[in-house]
Amino acid sequence: MKSILIVEDESSIRSFVVINLKRAGYNIYEAESGEEALDILAANPDIKLALLDLMLPGMDGFELCRQIRALKSGMGIIMLTARTQEVDKVTGLMMGADDYVTKPFSPTELIARVDALFRRIGGEDSEERTDIRGGPFVLNSRNRTLTKNGELVKVTQVEYTIMMMFMENPSKALSREEILANVWGRDYYGDLKIVDVNIRRLRLKIEEDTAKPKYITTVWGYGYKWEN
Repeated sequence: MKSILIVEDESSIRSFVVINLKRAGYNIYEAESGEEALDILAANPDIKLALLDLMLPGMDGFELCRQIRALKSGMGIIMLTARTQEVDKVTGLMMGADDYVTKPFSPTELIARVDALFRRIGGEDSEERTDIRGGPFVLNSRNRTLTKNGELVKVTQVEYTIMMMFMENPSKALSREEILANVWGRDYYGDLKIVDVNIRRLRLKIEEDTAKPKYITTVWGYGYKWEN
């Protein structure tokens, strides 16, 4: 069964999320704080995705996200926040979150986001796929990992999917809308900003100089292009 950790200190909101995700067929773990969440994750390696409230007592959602990402690069993370400021969304994504949902949200929207992220982190059957190579990079399709010059680059599964899209389309200009549709799904509820933030985060991991990117170049007014 697909397991999710819900980290939310407000019991009414947590109960609402738990009930709806259980109805959707998910196995749920619950935590009221970041510290409790880390203990649960350590004891339950089957958890593949976490929903993190931004405003938690003690360790906030940003720091919890950072710590989870440092421990489990392939885990799916969705931020739950009542804040609507752009800076909070960007900060959460830069810390390693894959997506965010702004309160109040409908059960339909939440389940759609969770389902979509589970599909991405679950991957596809890669038995018959070969590794994808481009310049100093190799994507291992079986393990869903990225190496540069033989060294492992810790990427999230969303970042891995973006890299796959780029490396399968070398020197092709890809629009932000095209990247959003292929990576997050055509029924994605969010906006294009999530593409830009993930590209920024990915550049920090693979570029020697993010001010002058060599591999992921910007096509101004359109999108991005992969250069081997």
